[in-house]
Amino acid sequence: MPSYSIGQAAQLLGVSSETVRRWADGGRPAVERDGAGRRAIEGMALAAFARERGAGPHAVPEDDVPTSVRNSFVGIVTGVRADDVAAQVEVQSGPHRLVSLVTREAVEELGLVVGATATARVKSTDVRVDPA
Repeated sequence: MPSYSIGQAAQLLGVSSETVRRWADGGRPAVERDGAGRRAIEGMALAAFARERGAGPHAVPEDDVPTSVRNSFVGIVTGVRADDVAAQVEVQSGPHRLVSLVTREAVEELGLVVGATATARVKSTDVRVDPA
């Protein structure tokens, strides 16, 4: 299960690191200490917090791979429902909740699990979700 530093959580939530520290000092989101003694937020806890909060702008990192898709939303996976063939992946990016239907195979290959960082790319009526 992925975990995130205060800075990484801040970027995903669209706030400053200091804001995340203040929230963590107040008990939400819950933080743990990693092996080096730094604060870390478990991915599922951050996903739950992002879903509850549901607000904030997010920067989209520049890709080295050219693409015609211009609408990109960096966020955190807040839900994955899969059956034998298909899967539904939910990504919360600030105030934006994006849901994509993909194959179960794609979910497994991309490692899309609740709490993972992902980039949802939207073009026309299709949404492609890439690991961040």
